[in-house]
Amino acid sequence: MAQITAALVKQLREMTGSPMMECKKALVEADGDLDAAVDIMRKNGLAAAAKKAGRATNEGTIAAFISEDGKTGALVEISCETDFVASNPTFTGFAAQVAELAAAANPQSVDELMAAKLGSGDTVENGLTELIHVIGENMKIARVARRQTESGVLSSYIHMGGKIGVLVEFSFERPETAKAAEFATFAHDIAMQVAATAPVAATRNDVPADVVEHERSIYLAQAAESGKPENIQEKMAQGRLEKFFKGSVLTEQEFIKDTDITVKAYAERVSASLGDTVAIVGFERIERGE
Repeated sequence: MAQITAALVKQLREMTGSPMMECKKALVEADGDLDAAVDIMRKNGLAAAAKKAGRATNEGTIAAFISEDGKTGALVEISCETDFVASNPTFTGFAAQVAELAAAANPQSVDELMAAKLGSGDTVENGLTELIHVIGENMKIARVARRQTESGVLSSYIHMGGKIGVLVEFSFERPETAKAAEFATFAHDIAMQVAATAPVAATRNDVPADVVEHERSIYLAQAAESGKPENIQEKMAQGRLEKFFKGSVLTEQEFIKDTDITVKAYAERVSASLGDTVAIVGFERIERGE
């Protein structure tokens, strides 16, 4: 039987990130063959991951990626069991890799993302399974969101160390706008606004019809309790609906850094300054555990 030296155990530990005793056990089983020991640990990892699969994942992180040209971006939420692991560089590094892959591969679902291949050649599913084994907690890829633009750029923002992730799409006419410092500030401000206020849509026209109808029905029911004539009730409901739009539609909200203006007015001000037409096209927002 081959001698299992401390140096060999250390080497395997550095390769896998697994505990020392597990590394030693695998090397003994593999009779000192490093590659065979890695395979043994991977197989054991599958079994260990299966055992952990039922455990609650109430913590985690959201990672964002935007391509170098600013045209393609993605958000990925990966959950885990503890906040300690949620801030672990190995865990957050894996999340960043998966977000980059999501932007490139354009998966239509989490299942498609799980089947996509990382740069190592492994699928995301296999990579996640190995990470579960290495770190020792149950983990899940909860959600993925992707956006692509032809006529503008994307901006991202991660709030509170991965608790909220935002991707905002902007359009403009002049290519040089993308490189303007004033536009960069504007894009960052708007992404922060989306993170802070959780709007339902970028513009009034983007609010789903069923959401509008639901709100209207509530306001009509509230107005009916007033006992006033129907035409007055209708005006009351419409007034409350307008208030809903101003609070829930991004471009109609007060700008959080200057409540004297709306987000739309801020966009118009930046447009005038840059000699362009800068508009907010839409956004993706993921809040952890939502």
